[in-house]
Amino acid sequence: MQVDKTTLADLSIFHSEEEQSVFYHLNHTQTNGGREYLRYLLGNPLNTLEEILDTQLTLKQLMEVSKEWPITVTNGTIMVIERFYETQINHFSQHPNAVNSRFYKILNNPDYSLLRYTVEHAVDFTKGMQQIVDLLFEKKLSKQLATWVTRLSMLLSKSMIQEIMRADKKKLTPEQVLRYGGFIRHHYKAQNFELVDLYSKFDAYLSIAWACKKYEFAFPEIKPSKEPYIKATGLHHMLLEVPVSYDIELSVEKNFLFLTGANMAGKSTFIKAVGVSAYLAHLGMGVPAKEMQLSLLDGLLSNIQVVDNIIKGESFFFNEVQRIRNTIEKISDGKNWLILIDELFKGTNQQDAVKCSTTVIEGLRKMKNALFILSTHLYEIGDDLRKYKNIQFHYFETSVKDDQLLFSYQLKEGISNDRLGYLILKKEGVVDLLEKL
Repeated sequence: MQVDKTTLADLSIFHSEEEQSVFYHLNHTQTNGGREYLRYLLGNPLNTLEEILDTQLTLKQLMEVSKEWPITVTNGTIMVIERFYETQINHFSQHPNAVNSRFYKILNNPDYSLLRYTVEHAVDFTKGMQQIVDLLFEKKLSKQLATWVTRLSMLLSKSMIQEIMRADKKKLTPEQVLRYGGFIRHHYKAQNFELVDLYSKFDAYLSIAWACKKYEFAFPEIKPSKEPYIKATGLHHMLLEVPVSYDIELSVEKNFLFLTGANMAGKSTFIKAVGVSAYLAHLGMGVPAKEMQLSLLDGLLSNIQVVDNIIKGESFFFNEVQRIRNTIEKISDGKNWLILIDELFKGTNQQDAVKCSTTVIEGLRKMKNALFILSTHLYEIGDDLRKYKNIQFHYFETSVKDDQLLFSYQLKEGISNDRLGYLILKKEGVVDLLEKL
């Protein structure tokens, strides 16, 4: 799936304030390497159905064994092993025995202490990696897991590594410390880093598996199709503590959703909920919905948080136009796309906005290879668009009681006629402040 940085930012996959990001809510990693690999995974959606289905299977299988996961592998253990190779220590015999080992311990006690500390962690690390093999080895695994487990078995099969993992780290002799430490330092460096890399991958995928379980995500049904479609029930935005769920269906017959409603009624949240779910589906993840079916999408683009560029002297409206232009150029490739547009042409006057929005909608709705969700405050253009059979109309209702705004956040069919800007201005005390000037 093609996706750009603007879309990742619009959907808050990553965010400068991390707690507001999808990444933050999916991050249950226990290691630095796992965290960075998770970041890589979330920034690189998959392109083939085979990859997506295999990742779904990987996550389901990790969910099944998550409670039995090894606890002897920690971030501290991995850091000790990695830093061991960066630290200078005095030379010691490659063939340690009881005598020269004791002399080394006496004459080079700080270095000996580092060696012993590293070997103790190596015992925990290799035991933990072996536990992963034992946990998964006899199961019918996804291709991804099977490859990792097979490689783990090979890396752990060396006789010295088998001896290290059987050692009692509390009763290590000086001879064992030097023998094991020498092997790890001089004969197992590349293999150790490969083990760390493998564990980072396990940690990242296990983090996603835990998140899918914690948030009760449903794994979507994805199929290749010449015509794009999305159908979901109970869809909601995963970043909300108390989310409201939606049902949505987009297909080639009804591929354009025209969305209206007052400010704060829920339009942007809905658009982002659809976008995040479609994106997570193409990572092979579960999605925040009761169930979801969709076609394999080739790309996802959004136009939600357009900004001006003072340095380049580009206005807000100019950047809106450029974003639309780039979108049209990209989706003209005949591939399947999902396009999300929130409040089109906010950067110009009402008359211009009506004309520009109508022109863009009438053009985009002709593209059968893409699904569109577009929100707008320009309710008046909706009636003229009803003649197009592939445009569906939905809105978020707002009611007023005792000068208080009430938002149901329920998606309804039709076009909103709410005009509540002045009421909001009054409710927030701005009218009173102005009258007192």
